[in-house]
Amino acid sequence: MSDFDLVVLGGGTGNIVASAAAEAGSDVALVERDRLGGTCLNRGCNPSKKLIRRADVAETIRGADSLGVEASVDAIDFAGIVDDVRTTIREAAEAKAERARDHERVTLYQCEGRFVDERTVEVDAGDGSGTAESGGDRITGERVVLAGGSRPIVPDSIDGTEETEFLTSDDALRLSERPDRLVVVGGGYIAAELSHFFSQMGAEVVIVDHSDVLVDREDPEIAAHVTDVYRRKHDVHLGYDVTAIEDTDGGKRVTAENDDDETIEVSGDRLLLAIGRRPNSDTWNVSAAGIETTDEGYVDTDEYLRTSAEGVYAIGDIAGNYPFKHAGDTEAKYAVENAVRDGESPVEYPGMAHAIFGSPQVGSLGKTEDELEDGSYEVGTFAYDDTALGTTLDHDGGFVKVLVGEDDAVLGCHVVGPEASTLIHEVSTAVAAGADATGIAETIHVHPALSEVVQGAFRDVCDVAPSGI
Repeated sequence: MSDFDLVVLGGGTGNIVASAAAEAGSDVALVERDRLGGTCLNRGCNPSKKLIRRADVAETIRGADSLGVEASVDAIDFAGIVDDVRTTIREAAEAKAERARDHERVTLYQCEGRFVDERTVEVDAGDGSGTAESGGDRITGERVVLAGGSRPIVPDSIDGTEETEFLTSDDALRLSERPDRLVVVGGGYIAAELSHFFSQMGAEVVIVDHSDVLVDREDPEIAAHVTDVYRRKHDVHLGYDVTAIEDTDGGKRVTAENDDDETIEVSGDRLLLAIGRRPNSDTWNVSAAGIETTDEGYVDTDEYLRTSAEGVYAIGDIAGNYPFKHAGDTEAKYAVENAVRDGESPVEYPGMAHAIFGSPQVGSLGKTEDELEDGSYEVGTFAYDDTALGTTLDHDGGFVKVLVGEDDAVLGCHVVGPEASTLIHEVSTAVAAGADATGIAETIHVHPALSEVVQGAFRDVCDVAPSGI
């Protein structure tokens, strides 16, 4: 048995906690079954956005003639693009592992781990192929931070998942050969982003989802707009539950059915299941440590990120507060304060925003309109085409929508169009600093910067008229 001041389970967001604790003088065990950096670095945010950046460039070139620029995409080195991103990610992960191994106060267990008792974790490489520190040991910690992440969902309700080869988002980011026709099952942000990537790489994309709109967790107007744009670019089938998948001589076949018992079949040479993610609480065997979970499998935490087990904290995807890396990083700061420094700071998420890197992009903060009561808010909107710079962009009718309460509070802001992931930060920063809607509307904006589209929406709702007639 090896005893530590702190045991950190998960080398993604948990790596932040482990590093800070070690620098503060704690003896730390860090357990990660895969590469350090977790889902975000290795299988999620970083590789997907690096790949999507290539898709954005290809899309811009294809639309250049609208500005009088003759250009074309003559060839795409798909394998080279993927290999370049994969190499960059691998080197970053290996560098993290090397720094962890070299730290005198960190013991890295790069192997499987699971709870066997209160604050006690069994670590074992299984086949003996792990690091020197990782063979068959039990470790305990005075404190434990569980940052165990999540994984793609493979639903039991779909027949054929055990017999049929399919991709998850983990696999799709590592393909060395581009599919000619890709069937995507799912309509959330992962499905939207990867559909955009593969389409711009030259694949035909078919999307099948049970919802009536894509990205249905977004504001209804935003989701409807994204859906309209995607229908123009892809073969989209909404309102259908996938019931079966199977291999065929030509590739993959997907069978789906709607509420009227109408059945469709779609085919492609590759199949991507992008239905969502589930927490890894079961793979860490949290029940053995007395850690309670929700019905969905997320680890229950209080406002201090404490679990039901004494001395155990949880952060990131496995805690289920916000499914974003930047939320997990915020929670890591509080885990250091509370679990390492014996503080008692309730976690706060000031100005929490998120983005979808599809085409069009989406940036969102706060409440959506369907989450608010009638009469409790006012709406302001502004179109990209109503700004000087916006008229030069291929934005598919992009706009900004803001929701403002009776006390001038910013209840929500939703951007759909170019650079939405950047534009939303103006509002995020303002909200975090305590600004109200009028403050944003009256803030002097650079002209003719694209951020004027955000100001325009706040001017609209606050009735702050721009100068001139």
